[in-house]
Amino acid sequence: MIRRSHIVIRGAVQGVGFRPFIYRLAASLGLTGWVLNSSRGVYIEAEGEENSLTEFLIRIGKEKPALASIQSCEAVSLDPAGYSKFEIRASEADDEPQALILPDIAVCPDCLREMTDPADRRFGYPFINCTNCGPRFSIIERLPYDRASTTMRHFPMCDACRKEYEDPADRRFHAEPIACPDCGPEISLADGSGKQIAAAADAIVSVCDLLRAGKIVAVKGVGGFHLLADAGNREAVQRLRVRKHREEKPFAVLFPGIGQVREVCDVQPLEERILLSPESPIVLLTRRWDAGMLAVAEDVAPGNPALGVLLPSNPLHHLITRGIGRPVVATSGNLSDEPICIDNGEALRRLNGIADYFLLHDRPIRRHVDDSIVRIVLGREYILRRARGYAPLPIRLNVPAGKTILAVGAHLKNTVAVAAGENVFLSQHIGDLESNQAFDAFTAVITDLAGMYRLSPGTVVMDRHPDYLSTKYALEMPVQHETVQHHYAHVAACMADNRIDGRLLGISWDGSGYGTDGTVWGGEFFAVEDDSWRRIASLRPFPLLGGDQAAKEPRRSALGVLSELLGDSLFERTDLAPVRACTGEERRNFAVLLKEKRHTIPCSSAGRLFDAVASLTGLRQFTKYEGQAAMELEFSAGDPAAEVPYRCPISPGADGLLIVDWREMVNGILADLSAGISTGRISARFHATLADSIVAVARAVGLERVVLTGGCFQNRRLLEQSVHRLREEKFQPYWHQRVPPNDGGIALGQVYAAVRMQRSGFTPENTLAQAVRSSI
Repeated sequence: MIRRSHIVIRGAVQGVGFRPFIYRLAASLGLTGWVLNSSRGVYIEAEGEENSLTEFLIRIGKEKPALASIQSCEAVSLDPAGYSKFEIRASEADDEPQALILPDIAVCPDCLREMTDPADRRFGYPFINCTNCGPRFSIIERLPYDRASTTMRHFPMCDACRKEYEDPADRRFHAEPIACPDCGPEISLADGSGKQIAAAADAIVSVCDLLRAGKIVAVKGVGGFHLLADAGNREAVQRLRVRKHREEKPFAVLFPGIGQVREVCDVQPLEERILLSPESPIVLLTRRWDAGMLAVAEDVAPGNPALGVLLPSNPLHHLITRGIGRPVVATSGNLSDEPICIDNGEALRRLNGIADYFLLHDRPIRRHVDDSIVRIVLGREYILRRARGYAPLPIRLNVPAGKTILAVGAHLKNTVAVAAGENVFLSQHIGDLESNQAFDAFTAVITDLAGMYRLSPGTVVMDRHPDYLSTKYALEMPVQHETVQHHYAHVAACMADNRIDGRLLGISWDGSGYGTDGTVWGGEFFAVEDDSWRRIASLRPFPLLGGDQAAKEPRRSALGVLSELLGDSLFERTDLAPVRACTGEERRNFAVLLKEKRHTIPCSSAGRLFDAVASLTGLRQFTKYEGQAAMELEFSAGDPAAEVPYRCPISPGADGLLIVDWREMVNGILADLSAGISTGRISARFHATLADSIVAVARAVGLERVVLTGGCFQNRRLLEQSVHRLREEKFQPYWHQRVPPNDGGIALGQVYAAVRMQRSGFTPENTLAQAVRSSI
């Protein structure tokens, strides 16, 4: 019996060769009808025998393109329409787009093979792509995903490309970015004034020669500019640091292939899989210090046992790395605190004085997309920066948003999010909102993300901090406003990331966030229930000397901690590293400020406690980039599991809040320093103590599920030790997977917190917390 099925498929099904796959599958089963892209997904009408239609539906799920992700497949049986053939129809635009936009995808093996084949017409072509690879998010202007809706609309197809594009049997059938040397984008090499000095293949050869000669070249890639320099040339790396105003923060390194990566780093199987994946992120690997001729200069990542490694993700990078034959530094094309450049003229203006030469192309980039950063922790992926390869794929909630929500994120590592239904569309990494350019990028991403899906937010969610630029921006929007406390947003982000809800203990440790009591929080424990949450425990507060300045001077955190132990005698202890790091005048001034509690803020931050211990051990008194002192403390540590923790009692404080009292731990550290105990052992004991304190609070609260979140849990030793200890004590720990534990995940947490408010008439009071408080 002949029937007709109307099928709607939603998910990541545009830009992955889905329509050609449907066309071929239908043809093989003798079905007639049509398939088209819609703003809501892929629409199909298939007509034929009932058993063939059943097989068609089953095989769609089983045989879909590797990069496709189906969220839903709805089929309705209809009377026959009498179709005579199966065809791909022109796309339709609906009022409310629901199709998913794919991230930019690394070049596939088939395209690489063609690009390196002298007999192929795309030999050496830096914009080769097919339905299985190439740019997506960085070039799309609107849904549905068709060539006319991308920046490739500026490049009319030649006859040869048109033939491939229209041939159902071809790998480039409806590959929207399809191009070749005859009709596609072109590259050129320019000097600092913008004067062209080479083009096409000659430009690649010249770039390789310039890099070998120690020059810095700005290269326009898929989602923006990279600054490239020979990674083995110490002088070139130092010059790049000076020009970019990036004194010590590690650079990422682009390698020609996995074989050369193994010569410089230890590469575990899961790390190799991610390096070679379509997402192609930067992966943090352990360095090999016995590396020979391919050794990367120490100045690339000074004092760091890890190296940020990436393999070429686009054809242009493949051509450059194959041409130079050795690793190159590949860092974002920007000055510190600015977004990366995406336009030729912008790059020539903003990067003039940093880059010596510019490798440009004429394909417009619609939006900036940085490299993602990933490391392997506890046997799985742990995303530290979510951008190329991952954004803007949505995070699905286990409960749908009741209305459209915009979340504007935090001030540092900013991302924004738009939620509709069960999908939260989390933007690519924007960065720190520390400059006018960064703020402009922030506002542009909000407009872009909401506009792409034609969503008009009815609620905007923001951080409680009144001075965040993101908060100020949100307050100007003429919609309903919701505020979410920073550290609870971290917990909610991890809950959303793991699709969990209900009763749990949320542990949120980071550098700082605005507390509901007006103090600086950062070492917090929350009891979470179905309809409420409450701060149940915290690290003991200490005075943060100079407020935000302490984030750049670990000695200030150490002095605040020591003042709680030593009082007025603190600055007489010249045997202590943070005291020695102060001039005589500074000691006198700091003593007055601490005694009179001026220019100091009560602080419970775990991040600042890390800084304090790094200062006490003499590792670092001033930092050159965020988190540097804590990272060096982590790097110095031996095995925490092999060390006996310091004493760090848990006791009730004001209003029954449990206090993790670090004073005995710090006294123990001072005793170890006096006894000449190594920094490595002190650091290991410190990490073990923090993990034990987490377990102690979990025992006191009595909740089986424990969420670990916040920037401090980027620390691999802390996270691994905490998870191991919690599991030993029969707790169920959760940590991040698809979104960063740092402030890059705050926007997701703000959305989920708002959804919880909408769902249950949220109140900050917590009956569980009251019960725990009364039992202490």
